[in-house]
Amino acid sequence: MVKIDINSFFQGYMDKESIFENKKVLQSGYTPDNIPHRDDQIKEVAGMLAPVLKGEKPSNIFIYGKTGTGKTLSVLHVVNNLTKIAASKNLPIKISYINCKLKKVADTEYRLIATLAREFGKEEIPITGLPTDEIYRIFIKHIDKDSNSIILILDEIDQLVKKAGDEILYNLTRINTELKNTQITFIGISNDLKFANDLDPRVRSSLAEENMSFPSYNALQLQDILNERAKEAFKKDIVTEGVIEKCAALAAREHGDARRALDLLRVAGELAERKGHNKLVISHLDEAESKIENDMVLETISTLPKQSQITLLSIFSLYEKKGKEKFFTGDVYEIYLGLCDKVGLKPLTQRRLSDLIAELDMLGIINAKVISMGRYGRTKEIGLAMPQSSIPNLISQLKGWLNV
Repeated sequence: MVKIDINSFFQGYMDKESIFENKKVLQSGYTPDNIPHRDDQIKEVAGMLAPVLKGEKPSNIFIYGKTGTGKTLSVLHVVNNLTKIAASKNLPIKISYINCKLKKVADTEYRLIATLAREFGKEEIPITGLPTDEIYRIFIKHIDKDSNSIILILDEIDQLVKKAGDEILYNLTRINTELKNTQITFIGISNDLKFANDLDPRVRSSLAEENMSFPSYNALQLQDILNERAKEAFKKDIVTEGVIEKCAALAAREHGDARRALDLLRVAGELAERKGHNKLVISHLDEAESKIENDMVLETISTLPKQSQITLLSIFSLYEKKGKEKFFTGDVYEIYLGLCDKVGLKPLTQRRLSDLIAELDMLGIINAKVISMGRYGRTKEIGLAMPQSSIPNLISQLKGWLNV
């Protein structure tokens, strides 16, 4: 057995010259000074928020668009500049940004209001224990002590509603009716294009006073974004011909997601550096795409309910056992019953299992289509929606999570 000298490895890594100039430029938390192909959207948001500079309350804004279309980036760009102007003019304008996807921040109405209260300086708020009405009263009293204009940005607002219901949005927008000195403007950002349509009408009318949509980027626009970031992120002549173009094409195929394009480029660079290569080539990009895809699938599967995980393990195990790429619901059910017995879980009916298979199909983890069996009824034909090479690792992960 070869013993690795880990200290020498780390020392060698530190001594080796990096191909990166500034890797942060490719990371999701980075806010650039220039946001290509979003001038119209930035001007529109700025126009909506400009009245706050004259002490007026802007309309509440609802912004929607697919992941990676520059929604959050553009809003933060506008409010960052707004904050600078407010500071230079000594205007009482405060900005608060909340990512509703973060469980520790916004998984309940109480926790969200407590987070906001602490953000505006009310530190002595207990994590739990008070009635929700009381936490609202404390928050309102605290922010209304002085005359302020507050802009509250709720990113991934659809996640907040999934966790706490849409009544929370109604309660939030009604806060202004109880304020005498302060006024709050809400900006809701969502990746779900249909989110606003599903809200209670009274919530929709109070939240979405103005709406705007961010279109997806096309391949040429993504190339511009990647070229601009790559110049800052990598040292000169590191990125070879064709890498940016292919990276943009791959992301354009995934609904024009700039975030995915930047992740691909960053991971490709990390893989090249890990291998000790001083050039970033297309093969690094191909490897990065495969790695990101696998990581995303694993993350999705790890959050599934136990019954869905057992169903998926049954499908993967059946593939490994029979070596076939396609099989039917009845085949999966036999394996599923055995796994339920092993983990001590009460099995569902075959009909309910069929519903779980449909849900896994919607997530893009498997492919399932309904086919007719004539007088024997209908069943689902199930196939894999991922590379066969990734199945052994997924089986191992699922067995670990389920203690099989």
